[in-house]
Amino acid sequence: MTRIETLAVHAGGEPDESTGAVSPPIHMATTFRHGPAGERQAGFEYQREGNPTQDRLETALAAMEGGQAALCFGSGMAAMSAALESLPTGAHVLIPSDCYTGLRVLGAEFLPQRGITATAVDMSDLDAVRAALRPETRMIWAETPSNPRLCIADIAALAELAHGNDALLACDNTFATPVLQQPLALGADLVMHSTTKYIGGHSDVMGGALVFARRDEFHDAVFHRRHLTGGILAPFSAWLILRGCRSLPARMAWHCRNAAALAQFLAGHEAVEAVHYPGLATHPGHEIAARQMSDFGGMLSLRIKGGRDAALRVAGALELAINATSLGGPETLVEHRASIEGANAVSPDNLLRVSVGLEHSDDLLADFGRALEAAGA
Repeated sequence: MTRIETLAVHAGGEPDESTGAVSPPIHMATTFRHGPAGERQAGFEYQREGNPTQDRLETALAAMEGGQAALCFGSGMAAMSAALESLPTGAHVLIPSDCYTGLRVLGAEFLPQRGITATAVDMSDLDAVRAALRPETRMIWAETPSNPRLCIADIAALAELAHGNDALLACDNTFATPVLQQPLALGADLVMHSTTKYIGGHSDVMGGALVFARRDEFHDAVFHRRHLTGGILAPFSAWLILRGCRSLPARMAWHCRNAAALAQFLAGHEAVEAVHYPGLATHPGHEIAARQMSDFGGMLSLRIKGGRDAALRVAGALELAINATSLGGPETLVEHRASIEGANAVSPDNLLRVSVGLEHSDDLLADFGRALEAAGA
């Protein structure tokens, strides 16, 4: 079996047949030559349906996640929406109580317009998930580690519950990436990524992807929806994300190392109320994370003693870490999550989410140490 590090470098990255170029080419064409009756001469017709650069990326993502097929989209939200809106009218979906804000809004505002209902449940509590299942539940949507509290869900156990209810298990694998976690191998049917984040890896490209355990009727329904609604990924974006795949394992190793060091430092600081990082032995999901992940990721969140004002003072006092949304880039980003969530925020007022970057860990620890001291003073 080819290992993930090798797949990341080579899947979808075969040298160009016409030129021998080692770097994959970018095909920017929106339309492709065909015969007089529409006969496709090279397998392509129109960029919205498919294009060679996007095909390469889909091949790479499917290989890295161990799936039969992948579909790329213009953003993570476009991928998520396409999957959920491809469920039949009348379907019920379980979503995590701790999850990306966009999923929560999608479940509250947009899915009901399609006749699909969503119920939020603590995915780390299997009894709660079991109790929330209905006969019409067609999908459990897991997010592990979750955003922003880094909650851990047992993927294999959720798959068993879903399949026992004739439902699918989808897993948002954005925080973990296929390098650290393989949901399909644990029984999930579908994996979602915001490829804007770690897979792209450089804070310079937006995209999303779905990877399917099987190329089946559900895959075909999602493909049809993408084709007709136009949520495709631009070729140049596909090329940038494919480039990000090739360095993903190396980057994730550094992200994980830095995050572990910062989490340990913050957990021992007197100004910090709590640190949410599954690599800490005190994390309630630590044992499950250790079982289903090869490492604990580059994301953490912390809660500052003193409430919202204290958290904002810490965020404002950081010099190396940047106050910005998103995650997974080379730079460390800090976000006061409740402010970003807006009027209907559910995150604690004293919570800061941190995407730990690729700087030297000593510099990061010094920056956070200075900010915590300055805010306290």
